[in-house]
Amino acid sequence: MKLFNILLRAARDLLRPEILWHALWPPIVAAILWSLVAWHAWQPAAAWIVTSLPDWSWLNWFGPSLAHIAVFFLFAPLVYFTALLLVALFALPRMMTLIAARDYPDVSRQGSVQAALWGSVVNTLLAGAIFIVGWLVTLPLLLIPGALFVLPLLWAAWLNQRAFRFDALAEHAQPEERIELIRRERGKLYAGGLAGAFVAHVPVINLLAPAYTAILFVHLCLGALRGLRQEKGITL
Repeated sequence: MKLFNILLRAARDLLRPEILWHALWPPIVAAILWSLVAWHAWQPAAAWIVTSLPDWSWLNWFGPSLAHIAVFFLFAPLVYFTALLLVALFALPRMMTLIAARDYPDVSRQGSVQAALWGSVVNTLLAGAIFIVGWLVTLPLLLIPGALFVLPLLWAAWLNQRAFRFDALAEHAQPEERIELIRRERGKLYAGGLAGAFVAHVPVINLLAPAYTAILFVHLCLGALRGLRQEKGITL
């Protein structure tokens, strides 16, 4: 299936009433949680950054503004990852059931539900840890002209494909099928992750980005799994 068609199908499914609720509550909960943390930590964090800046004269004017921008870029990925974690662990299983029953009834579930749940926990937390540490380490690179438009997209694209490729396949694919699909569909998976990253950077619409990306990967991965089984003559 063409990636563009998958993007449209994911947008269509996102607006279905039985799915829209599962798309909305994770980012709302994540935003409230980190807003409460920011309420107490924002000013101390900004003040600490200001005191840590070099003693350059121009920073006397721009230092406080830079500090607040830096704090924002510290909190933003935490909000996104928390929303993604909630989608992956709680919302995606329900959304996937609805989508699979309608669009992929011929793709049988050959994975373990329990293994999928705990595997999702481990996979998402590990991906999140790499994402957050990598983001913090590369944060100074945002000072390079143009990096602000590229680096956040690349990190979000990596996180999207790393988290959702497992979740979308865990209940339906056998381990060897999942490994083969991730290897042969790597380009499409990164493209899907990048599409979700673009959505995450569009104001207002970004509220739905984690769920949209999850649905996108359900279509991308289950469609690829159907194709793989057809190639091998598996009709279960």
